[in-house]
Amino acid sequence: MPSYKELLAQRQNLDAQIEAMRKSESQDALATVRQLISEFGLTQADIFPTGRAKSPLKGNTVAPKYRDPATGSTWTGRGKPPLWIAKQDRAQFEIK
Repeated sequence: MPSYKELLAQRQNLDAQIEAMRKSESQDALATVRQLISEFGLTQADIFPTGRAKSPLKGNTVAPKYRDPATGSTWTGRGKPPLWIAKQDRAQFEIK
């Protein structure tokens, strides 16, 4: 059975081999990536897009479903109900 010092020496040798192999393979990977970028004419924006994709629904407005007869305020029926319709029968406020 190897001694503690022998195992530490083996670990140092393995760490050095691992680092050398990582550098070698990372250079190969980088060469492959550069070749693919050149071959397909990719840009930085293609590879690393910024921000999230825009939702196709964002910006669409919804027609109001309810109207306050006193003030003319409207509500689409989405989100928290306004005070003028809260805790009341909504049928009386429906826009026909």
